Amino acid sequence: MNKQVSKEHSLLIAACLFLLSINASFAKQIAITFDDAPLVGNKNMSGLQKTHQIIAHLTDNQVDDALFFVTTGNINSNTDRQRLAAYANAGFHLAHHSHSHLSANKNSVVKYLEDFDKANSILESFKGVLKYHRFPFLHYGETAKKRTAIHAHLAKHNYKIGYVTVDNYDWYINSKFLAAQKAGLNINYDNLGQLYVETLWAGIQFYDDLAKEHLKRSPKHVLLLHENELAALYLGKMIEHIRSQGWEIISPQEAFDDPISSAYKPAQFHFNKQGRVAAILDSQGVEKRKLRHPSENTEFIDKLFSIYQVTKNTD
Repeated sequence: MNKQVSKEHSLLIAACLFLLSINASFAKQIAITFDDAPLVGNKNMSGLQKTHQIIAHLTDNQVDDALFFVTTGNINSNTDRQRLAAYANAGFHLAHHSHSHLSANKNSVVKYLEDFDKANSILESFKGVLKYHRFPFLHYGETAKKRTAIHAHLAKHNYKIGYVTVDNYDWYINSKFLAAQKAGLNINYDNLGQLYVETLWAGIQFYDDLAKEHLKRSPKHVLLLHENELAALYLGKMIEHIRSQGWEIISPQEAFDDPISSAYKPAQFHFNKQGRVAAILDSQGVEKRKLRHPSENTEFIDKLFSIYQVTKNTD
């Protein structure tokens, strides 16, 4: 091989490596997590039915793992325990979301950690539990002193923070759906599913674009959902849409191995309620108003219900 060919060969390799590095920086990967399990059911869908449907969506779409953050105060019957066991038996995992769903911003450190310890004790009887704690309301504590004390307690018990990178108002969409059911309104389920998928997808794109603009890469994302009726109805469509956009569904454990996992500094991160990407960017001086997607607003969702023509009065 002459020197000219060798030089061209080296340049080609360098170009390929550069393209690979760009591709790795914008990897389009996301993990699926659920808060507040086991959420109570209703006359239209029992809690057990909801669990079975969520598991079916995940298994039918070959999602290898998902993480269910358990609010242990929601465990009120053997059926509730069976629901959590069903997730673990299907190959998925459970994690810690408190006992009473307390806000760390609105309660003392002592009260918050007593509640944390109670949930930790209850979770010891379940299999498939990973030591991640997700703060209710994504409230980490309103002062550096509180955040530092809580973080130290988590570390003492070998817990890591089960942060999110993609926040949304799926809980409010679900509450409007349940209210429409209760009121006896005629619900267009196709339109509701379209609203759900497109709104959540817009949130994923928003936080990924923020990361690419300011962090210069796409982290391994963590999607926040709730273990609710809309997940039971439309999770499969959400998964299909994510993949249709060239994204990969990864395990939460893999997502939590991303470098942003170790970026959290209790004394410096004041703005945590929009997720880890927003928290990092706030600490870098990005304006808070730029770190929240428009759909994270009740009035915005109300307008979407009208635009998508989700409901109408029955005659």
